[in-house]
Amino acid sequence: MLTPSRLSTEERQAEIVAAALLLARDSSPASITTSDIATAIGVTQGAVFKHFPTKEAIWFACVVWVRARLTSALEDAAALASDAPFGALEAVFKAHVGFIAAHPGVPRLIFHELQGSADSATKREVQGLLKGYRKLLRRLLDDEVARGRIDRDADLDAAATLFVGIVQGLVMQSMASGSVAGMKERAAALFAIYERGLRRTR
Repeated sequence: MLTPSRLSTEERQAEIVAAALLLARDSSPASITTSDIATAIGVTQGAVFKHFPTKEAIWFACVVWVRARLTSALEDAAALASDAPFGALEAVFKAHVGFIAAHPGVPRLIFHELQGSADSATKREVQGLLKGYRKLLRRLLDDEVARGRIDRDADLDAAATLFVGIVQGLVMQSMASGSVAGMKERAAALFAIYERGLRRTR
């Protein structure tokens, strides 16, 4: 049944983005149609095209939304973390896992865009997100080195890569099992192993 409600352009666009990400929880973005999105929010397909000219434009808007919200969540987590050793890194780790648990369609969208061979505005936006993420991690890792908690000769680029890889591995396992329910519990144990590997040895 179609809804008679009238929303502003911004509200309708936000609704379309939310619906697309929700559908991505269970399906590949490649298989999700504008008709699927329209049905999910109770409007005609034409109404969707009124706000986004193409499906690619919808996915671009989704990645822009993810980049803004995830970056904000990670930066806030780092800023509000305790001054305990590795406290900011742990807070960022937990914030990322928490974000994925709340928005399980996000990793499927990110992986889909990175796997595509063609260059696109959406893919560049994903790459910008990942670049900013690594920049944040390097800043936090550099701070731990400055505080004497990590050896000065440690490979911080590798440490940042491993950090992201642990989160991605946890997400992939959760996607394979079809459930994100236990992500937060497993995340604590995984970060503890990561931290032990980084702690200064001399």
